[in-house]
Amino acid sequence: MSTLPENRDRVPGVSEARLAEIRREAESRGVIKAEGIRPPGAPFPKASVETGYYGIPLLKQPQWKWEVPLYFFVGGAAGSAAVISSMAQWVGRDPELARDARLVAATGAVVSTGLLISDLGRPARFLNMLRVFKAQSPMSLGAWTLAAFGTFSGAAAFAQFAADYFGSAPVRILGNIAQAFSTAFALPFHNYTGVLIGATAIPVWNENIKMLPLHFGMSGVNAGVSILELLGHDRCGALNTLGIAASAVETFEGIHIESNRNPVIEPLKHGATGWATRVGGVLSGPVPLALRLISAFTKSRNVRRAASWSSIAGSLITRYAWMEAGKASARNWRLPLETPEKAARKEQGRVGQEFEHIKEQAS
Repeated sequence: MSTLPENRDRVPGVSEARLAEIRREAESRGVIKAEGIRPPGAPFPKASVETGYYGIPLLKQPQWKWEVPLYFFVGGAAGSAAVISSMAQWVGRDPELARDARLVAATGAVVSTGLLISDLGRPARFLNMLRVFKAQSPMSLGAWTLAAFGTFSGAAAFAQFAADYFGSAPVRILGNIAQAFSTAFALPFHNYTGVLIGATAIPVWNENIKMLPLHFGMSGVNAGVSILELLGHDRCGALNTLGIAASAVETFEGIHIESNRNPVIEPLKHGATGWATRVGGVLSGPVPLALRLISAFTKSRNVRRAASWSSIAGSLITRYAWMEAGKASARNWRLPLETPEKAARKEQGRVGQEFEHIKEQAS
């Protein structure tokens, strides 16, 4: 048997000596820098909030590329446009706005599909997502919702085009039916991305799981309204009112984030991701809210268009800010380790309260 240095661990006596050396190193330093297989039962340091797990993040960073935040933005605007189209046709009696909103919804559905396929790498992967339907999976629901929304919004836009040029009543009726289905799928589509990222283990996303769907939904409404205004519907009072409501909710969400002292949301308040979140929040909240209120009294189209550009920029920046905040949150190895300890302390407090209650009843 060879006793060369590189094969010394194969010699029984040398192996036992090396094992004892490794154990002494672990006991004295708290870490082991030796290479190779580490024997079970050795006194390795345990993962804790203070030391981490050898300084290695416990969570994998989101692997989504630049297409995904843009997909979130386009999908939110397209879904909102589909709902606006139906309201303009059935309630507002504004056929021009209804037609343009249909086209925005259909275009957004096509662009959203292209962005998702681009992130996946090839079309076959998107089709594979449709092989099964999982009601408990936000990603599966999102893929099916996108497919249905794209189908019906495209049919509604095509029927609109055919009816405008040929004046066919049956085609117009079919278009209205397709529009109804498009609206039904647009309602969950424009904000499901908030549910998608919230239902993950990324701390900053999971902490805001209840707020994200409303946040992303109102951001999408803001973007959809603004796109239609820039297409020429900047005299429609209903659109401005809808934009005011969406901007007001966005302002409230910004205040909620700033007032939250939970260390989990630090990526939304500090560093580059914090600044991006604040810029996106200001551009989609207070700034367009003030400009739209001014335009409501002054009837200034320039002020209203400025509000539209601000809302679009803020909505887009917000999506990228949340994505980067998720990556920063995943790199913080302390957060996942704090979660069990917090849960244990909460459970201990609950048990203690129940014990005190029992003692009071017994006495």
